[in-house]
Amino acid sequence: MNPVRQHRGDFHWKDVDVLEYKDEGSAPFKDVTRQVLFGDPSFPAQLRYFEVAAGGWTTLERHEHTHAVMVIRGRGQCLIGEKAHEIGQNDLVSVPPMTWHQFRAAPDQPLGFLCMVASERDRPQLPSEEEHAKLSRVQAR
Repeated sequence: MNPVRQHRGDFHWKDVDVLEYKDEGSAPFKDVTRQVLFGDPSFPAQLRYFEVAAGGWTTLERHEHTHAVMVIRGRGQCLIGEKAHEIGQNDLVSVPPMTWHQFRAAPDQPLGFLCMVASERDRPQLPSEEEHAKLSRVQAR
């Protein structure tokens, strides 16, 4: 693999595939793509770029591994635990282990962020219907 992969504009990189966020039907989400920027098996971490289209959202989930996130495009909101936060370009977000989290794009623009996670990580857990209803109310404020 070439050690340099040029930025092609509009948050796409040469030789980096734009992938579906998750398998359709595996968990609820709306209008999200992902690109694995650094995912070599020899690396201890993986760096991905996620883009949430205007009005879209990621899955509400939690897991054992942490996330380190940097917003590089647009604005929106993130739910971390039971608190919603406004986020925008260059903001940093830490997601601790076993903490419910979700990212939502503003209705008028996409939200793009870099996300670093351990290469080896556990599978996400989804909330119960009751937990989802409670956390969705927090998100809507």
